[in-house]
Amino acid sequence: QLVESGGGLVQPGGSLRISCAASGDSLDYYAIAWFRQVPGKEREGVACINSMDGSKAYADSVKGRFTISRDNGANTVYLEMNNLKPEDTAVYYCAADSAAKIITVIAGLRDRYYDNWGQGTQVTVSS
Repeated sequence: QLVESGGGLVQPGGSLRISCAASGDSLDYYAIAWFRQVPGKEREGVACINSMDGSKAYADSVKGRFTISRDNGANTVYLEMNNLKPEDTAVYYCAADSAAKIITVIAGLRDRYYDNWGQGTQVTVSS
């Protein structure tokens, strides 16, 4: 089970960290990704981490601003978001599945590889 938290309202240029806590299996052999979606648009892969080798991938739209990380002891994955823009407003979801299902970490930005999803957390960037 995946549970997201930490969403909220932030001003443009601000920062926010959202969390994805996993219960049950350890994430040691998983790929974990963050996706976001706004009404009427397709879900977008934002960031992915492969727990097997620590490799990471980011969407071009967030590269240099967002950082995905993992706390092994807490079995939690974070998304640190800096220099937020209004276009970052969305519901953010975390997803996890076996790292063996993705050939490269950048492939992990595609939602078709994931069977396990959280409920989402709203991030709103507005002044």
